[in-house]
Amino acid sequence: MTDLLIFFAIVFGVNLLPAFGPPTWSIIVLYCLNTRLPIPALVIVGALAAASGRFLLAQSFRLLAGRLSDRTRRNLAAAHAALMQRKRNLVLGLGLFALSPLPSAQLFEAAGLARMRILPFTAAFFAGRLVSYSIYALSAGQIRETSIGDAFRRHLTSPVGILLELAMLAGLVALGRVDWERWLRRSG
Repeated sequence: MTDLLIFFAIVFGVNLLPAFGPPTWSIIVLYCLNTRLPIPALVIVGALAAASGRFLLAQSFRLLAGRLSDRTRRNLAAAHAALMQRKRNLVLGLGLFALSPLPSAQLFEAAGLARMRILPFTAAFFAGRLVSYSIYALSAGQIRETSIGDAFRRHLTSPVGILLELAMLAGLVALGRVDWERWLRRSG
């Protein structure tokens, strides 16, 4: 039980980070490769810890939204309104995001800044992560005793991963700079 609590704390803490945290799937894979904890427990606890951490991250960015310039707030409000008008697109986007292995911190940060409803967003994230973490954990369980496991351990932190985190941060800054109100008026 203590090992699962430590695992929860690690995953929760990593998911509170706004950037440069290792992906949760990599922590789950490392635990699968290096411990004998049951895979279903790792998946459920990992998804719960990740969703809880991302929820609090989004809430903290919601508090920061008041410090943004008026122009940025108007742009984010226009983006939020556009997303809410097209519920089908929002559901499709959430589904793709929830199952994607891409970094999610910046998406939760943007949701917080745009003052979106965070709980449904987090629930979709949790459900999707149950699926994706199961795939990673079961794969790691299969390769635990092979040399592929050693190769995987060496390549978990790659320059490509760091570049992707930097690109996602730049994308978050760019999101706030877009004049959504004007852009959406032209496209609508």
